[in-house]
Amino acid sequence: MTDEPFSLEVTIALPVGDVWSALRDPESIRRWHGWHFDGLDKEIEVIYHQNVVESAAEHRLEVQGGDLFELTDLGGRTSLRMTRAPRGGDPEWDAYYDDITEGWITFVHQLAFALERHPGADRRTVFLSGAAATPVLEAAGLAAVAGLSPASPYELEGPTGETLRGEVRFRTANQVGLTVESWGDGLLVATRNPPSPAGPGGAAMMVLTTYGLDDAAFADLESRWNAWWGRNFPEPSANGQDDPAGTERVPNG
Repeated sequence: MTDEPFSLEVTIALPVGDVWSALRDPESIRRWHGWHFDGLDKEIEVIYHQNVVESAAEHRLEVQGGDLFELTDLGGRTSLRMTRAPRGGDPEWDAYYDDITEGWITFVHQLAFALERHPGADRRTVFLSGAAATPVLEAAGLAAVAGLSPASPYELEGPTGETLRGEVRFRTANQVGLTVESWGDGLLVATRNPPSPAGPGGAAMMVLTTYGLDDAAFADLESRWNAWWGRNFPEPSANGQDDPAGTERVPNG
């Protein structure tokens, strides 16, 4: 744990105006922020439009709580830098600091993926969360990807009997993002939150993002993955860990 604010920088292969629009337009935000649940629209309003400080000219957005987005024009590409507000001296809120950081890591990479690979397309998602009884990649049979660098191809038997094939999209200390061809060039993000004051046992999470699946195919995927998850991970504790991102919810990854 450190007192220095966390920052994350990604380069997105789109003009700065397109990335700025994706941070300001609610319909665009729905295509990358978090995952689908009944309160998603309210969450987007709370985080990105209530009590924010923005400068369209500078492409700078400070959201509720002081977390900061800064966009830099790289001549047809955009550098997005996201910097967390420092810990604020509120022990109850600061207990979730590292979990919130992991949530932002997931969301920033989902933003870059959606804009670069699926501009303007709607998605459907499956969200899985629980206590970290077993490392999530190991439980899913995906441990072999842990040592691969971004852009490396992979092909593995998934935990629900399907072949997962694509490339490593990103890796961080606690997360890995994999593209999945059979999900319409989708994205699987697997996270293991280390122990923290808010979650002494740590937490495990997956976000499955799909594109273009029909209702039957998506329902089958959702059923299979929920059943596998239920067999391998206990239900999340009632401390907000199943509800990550924002000021009303606790962002964790």
